[in-house]
Amino acid sequence: MEGDLVRCLKDVGKARPESLVSFLPLVLDKLLLLMVKPPTVAGLTLNVGQAAFSAMTAVVKVVSAHLSHKNDNHGRNSLLSTYITYQAHLPHLDPAISNYQHGRIPKGSSLPGRQGPFGEAGFMADDDEIRNIMRNFQSHQYGLDGTDGNVAARLGTDLGALAALGNASVGKLVHEQLALQLTLSKDSTRDSVLECSWFYFELMIKAMVEHLATANTLNAPRKHRFSDQFNDDILNMVASFTGEIISKHRKQGRITQLNACLAFFLHDLLSVMDRGFVFSLIRTYMKEVTANIEIMEPEHSSILWELQIDFLRIISSHEHFIPLNLPQYGPAGFTSGSSSPTPSLRSIDSASSFISTMMGDRSSWAELSSEFRRQHFLVGLCLTNLFNALEQENGDVHTKSISLVRNLQTTHDLDPRYSEPECRARVANLYLPVIGIIIDAVAALHGAAELQASRDDATTPIIDQITAQQIAGSAMFGTLESMRNTEMQNKPAKCSLSQENTRHLLATFLWVVKNVDNNVLKQWWSELPSERLHYLCEVLRITLTTFQYKGKHALKKARAQQIIRKPSDVKNQLEDMMLGSRNHAKEMMQRGASRKGAPPSPSIDGSARRWNKTSFSSVPSTRTLPDSLDHTGQSLVWDPELEAHIEGNLATEVSMIVLDTLFVVEQVVSSTEHSQTLLASVLRVMLHALNTTQSTQFLQHLFAIQRSLVSKYPNLLFDEATEHCAALCKSLLKHCSSSISGVRSQASASLYLLMRQNYEIGNNFARVKMQVTMSLSSLVAEISNNFKFNEEHLRKSLKTILTYAEQDNELSDSFNSFPEQVQDLVFNLHMILSDTVKMKEYLDDPEMHMDLMYRIAKGYQTSPDLRLTWLENMANKHKEQGHHAEAGMCLVHSAALVSEYLHMLEDRRYMPNGAVTYSKLTPNALDESAVSDDIVSPDEEGICNGKNFTENGLIEFLEHAAEEFTQAGMYEAVNEVYKPVIKIVEANRDFKKLAEIHKKLFKAFEKIESLQGRRVFGTYFRVGFYGQRFGDLDGEEFVYKEPMLTKLPEIACRLESFYGNKFGQDNLIIIKDSKQVELSKLNPDKAYIQITFAEPYFDNYELRDRVTAYERNHNICRFIFSTPFTSDGSPHGDLAEQYKRKTILTTVNHFPYIKTRIQVAQQKQIVLTPIEVAIEDIQMKVAKIDAAIKANDPKILQMELQGCIGTTVNQGPIEIARVFLRDLFDGKVPSKHENKLRLCFKELLKKSGDALKRNRQFIKKDQEAYQNQLEKSYHQCMEYLKPLIQPAPLPANQVARQGQSPARTTAADMGVTSPLV
Repeated sequence: MEGDLVRCLKDVGKARPESLVSFLPLVLDKLLLLMVKPPTVAGLTLNVGQAAFSAMTAVVKVVSAHLSHKNDNHGRNSLLSTYITYQAHLPHLDPAISNYQHGRIPKGSSLPGRQGPFGEAGFMADDDEIRNIMRNFQSHQYGLDGTDGNVAARLGTDLGALAALGNASVGKLVHEQLALQLTLSKDSTRDSVLECSWFYFELMIKAMVEHLATANTLNAPRKHRFSDQFNDDILNMVASFTGEIISKHRKQGRITQLNACLAFFLHDLLSVMDRGFVFSLIRTYMKEVTANIEIMEPEHSSILWELQIDFLRIISSHEHFIPLNLPQYGPAGFTSGSSSPTPSLRSIDSASSFISTMMGDRSSWAELSSEFRRQHFLVGLCLTNLFNALEQENGDVHTKSISLVRNLQTTHDLDPRYSEPECRARVANLYLPVIGIIIDAVAALHGAAELQASRDDATTPIIDQITAQQIAGSAMFGTLESMRNTEMQNKPAKCSLSQENTRHLLATFLWVVKNVDNNVLKQWWSELPSERLHYLCEVLRITLTTFQYKGKHALKKARAQQIIRKPSDVKNQLEDMMLGSRNHAKEMMQRGASRKGAPPSPSIDGSARRWNKTSFSSVPSTRTLPDSLDHTGQSLVWDPELEAHIEGNLATEVSMIVLDTLFVVEQVVSSTEHSQTLLASVLRVMLHALNTTQSTQFLQHLFAIQRSLVSKYPNLLFDEATEHCAALCKSLLKHCSSSISGVRSQASASLYLLMRQNYEIGNNFARVKMQVTMSLSSLVAEISNNFKFNEEHLRKSLKTILTYAEQDNELSDSFNSFPEQVQDLVFNLHMILSDTVKMKEYLDDPEMHMDLMYRIAKGYQTSPDLRLTWLENMANKHKEQGHHAEAGMCLVHSAALVSEYLHMLEDRRYMPNGAVTYSKLTPNALDESAVSDDIVSPDEEGICNGKNFTENGLIEFLEHAAEEFTQAGMYEAVNEVYKPVIKIVEANRDFKKLAEIHKKLFKAFEKIESLQGRRVFGTYFRVGFYGQRFGDLDGEEFVYKEPMLTKLPEIACRLESFYGNKFGQDNLIIIKDSKQVELSKLNPDKAYIQITFAEPYFDNYELRDRVTAYERNHNICRFIFSTPFTSDGSPHGDLAEQYKRKTILTTVNHFPYIKTRIQVAQQKQIVLTPIEVAIEDIQMKVAKIDAAIKANDPKILQMELQGCIGTTVNQGPIEIARVFLRDLFDGKVPSKHENKLRLCFKELLKKSGDALKRNRQFIKKDQEAYQNQLEKSYHQCMEYLKPLIQPAPLPANQVARQGQSPARTTAADMGVTSPLV
């Protein structure tokens, strides 16, 4: 009979799907009944429980497949869900047990509303044996009952009897059977279970809750609610499903659903079972998954990472998440050593005691320590996940881990239960380790590239604790953290966060520091080492940059980029919807979606949604971006005004939080040992806040904090760190030029108090005066199309400062009156502002703009600090324009200026002897010599005190110059620049630095060698400006240095375009010839520009020393250009009338210089007669053909041969000889020039013969005719020129050679070897 029943059960799943759907509640109820109470025949119970369960899985699978159109995106079938919620009549024990209460029970009482599956009072009522047992149980209960009895004592006995009933033959409990069968299922049954796992998990939860209600034990202690056997089955079931998830994790669809269903099951168990036991189940899952992640390659572990994060997100969505984590208020809650909600984790105790022994428990309440994670289990898991995720180089893992924490914080923020500040502070204490995690990961944040300090071993106690736990072998966290490399504390962060992830991670940081009580932060941070406090300040600085308001244009641009979505984004959106939050969070979701005007927060509705009980179509149709964390269900209608308003408010709120936190940090560090350096970090954050875009509301508070810092710590600004003073002055001046009057008044007050503070310390404010002047100079130099500067607003601010000084009675009567010094400063600033107007005028003219900066720098010859400022400004401008040689020269001039004043201060043997040290590199460096009487002394207050006027400052200038020269291809200059640096470094015994320098020199020399003969430098043009429209430039001539290989039309087009736009195309005339301009013939209303190609000019003795291409293009101040003319005024004519005017220009300075155009100081003209022009022409041909022979290039060689001997007409050699040496054919004695020309012809023929020989070696068969033609032309030239170059009468021994051919005789007589020999 048992076999027949099993066969029938196997066939149930093969029934028509329509029939199964029609009778689904009845079928499932009967199958459940067979599973928990199999039939009894002749006293023997039939073993059909497993077959009944298999039949149920088959039915569920068939129904789910047949009604697939009613399945939501998670595979949940609406009919099956309805069955669990409303129709299932689970076969519990006899309802008589429901009369079991903690006291006397009235007869006839029953559980209201409970009926059996068929409407009877109890479906087991007909079983006499069971009824007798229950009757005996009740009578036993009445016998023990008493009005004064100990209820708690009775409860243990009664519950034991109740648990025994579960093991008796009277029947089995539904949830126990489900757990057992789920664990034991295999083969096709197992596959069916995995496909619809949600059904069995939800059915089990319903059975457990109904069992508690039936047994009336909802108020019983959680540990006694369920039997130990059931607990073991649940543990085995979770372990088996975890194994399935790990082994099949690549099958993302079904396994993702199983992972989510298992998480929701454990989530629901937290409301029903012993929470310590449920935590151990969670531990089982986390331990197994993390162990497998550890042994996988990073590229293969990302799926498991995401499954683990989704699991944590679902568990953490519990409505009582905060109470489950036992929130405490600060460190006091950790002194009692209260037990964990997971008492089974004994291994953590041993790990904790090990850490306590090794390093103490300081700050363990605020760090991600073993103690913290034991006290706050769930939040500890989430934060450990975040910590480990930041070790991965996987953007998706970063996004999910960060969103997990941020979504949790968002739910707390919206939860009315925690709206009170004290409650919110206790909740925020749970997230204190977020601060430590971000401090340790500061190098990974977007925008942290300029972080200079490296991490030391002792500065990261969190990491040390984790390493210690690994050594101790912590059962739970040791596995979780085994991915951490013990050497990680000595390395920079492995990952690099995107800008979006950085923004959301910093949002979690901001929420914590905003809500945690300041006293808690002070107590914790006072125990931190100084380096971590430095990193904390760096986090604050990056936060300001990340959240600063960027304007509507930037928001619209970002929005446009988000709308253009990839196809994969749609898939990501579906995945995010599938892996959602718990149903009971629906109220919070709706509250989050309806929130208006709030700062952007993670979308709980989008990334943490669990399926609805009705259908998926009920999800709101708002369209959100799937890969974004900060869109609260925004609709398709995007309002830029509202978005800008929200973004502006967010930026202000963030800045306020940073300012409050900075105030706490300042209070902490002021009492530490290294307060000066830490206060410098605080000051840098404050300065950075001043330099970012901020709201007027925030600036008011910021200026107040700034004035407070200056008042409390004046030495921080005025003693050593002059660069802080300079940066502060520059920031205040920038705000003094604001168009908003309120900002100007605050900035003016701050600047005035800064001067006053400096004056009170030393009875003058020379330092602030110098820094303010330098800062304004820097601001003026930075004016560009991207940075506008309103000098009128600044003049108003200066007037305000002057008014403050005049009304300051305390300091007006003192010696060296303070108001007078302020007036002096304001006068200097007004002078600089007058340059601002010109700067704006010539913004589009790079040469004139640079000339103006050069003129201003020249005006500060007596003020080394200001001159240095302007030289740096010029260097930056050159870098922007790609003029690396000029930028390098600006830095060399800066180094020369610093060397001069350092030499005046203290004469050290290894230091440069002033500017003269750099004269070999550039003679222009002598401009920086401090030799005149009006040069200030470096000992004067406020002069040469900056960081630049030090050995390190000098080395920095020279190293930057070397970098610029390297980019300019001036490798020889790199060698010269490093010579003084090497002396200083040798004196300091800095061998590491020496090694670096010599590596750079090695590369420079290698470049020189590898580029031998192939180096090209700048091109030079002489440019003259004529006409009243040019103003100061009228009649001036300059030599322009242009990039290599620039052609004349290119510079002509550039200048014509610029000045044409300025004066109008009709008013500009480009003079296209190079002859001398006759000013009297020019139209005074027009503007004329003459552009001529010029090349460096050297005397013969100079050429002997200037051998390489670099030497002939470096330190040059003379240039030459030629102008052909004839006696009748036309540029070109016959050979006999062709004159040439050579113009030699001498510039004021040598190229390369600190600007790209230099004024012409002197002109010298040389007029060549026609015969001299011819001599020069022949000499040039000889030089070219000689170079072609040495180059061994057949193409160039043939081209030059064609130009020399292939041209026999017009201006070829024969024509030149016929015109200028005609009389020599008749035997006339040659003049000096004629003889020189004759010798030039002789040299030309010799070189041509050598070239023909070389060319014959190069040619192929198809070029034979061309070679023969060249040789024929060569013989014609020799035949014609023989009388001119024939030597004295032949000696006697030569007369015998009469039999030779004329050509051979001529060749021998002339000393020229014919290529035909």
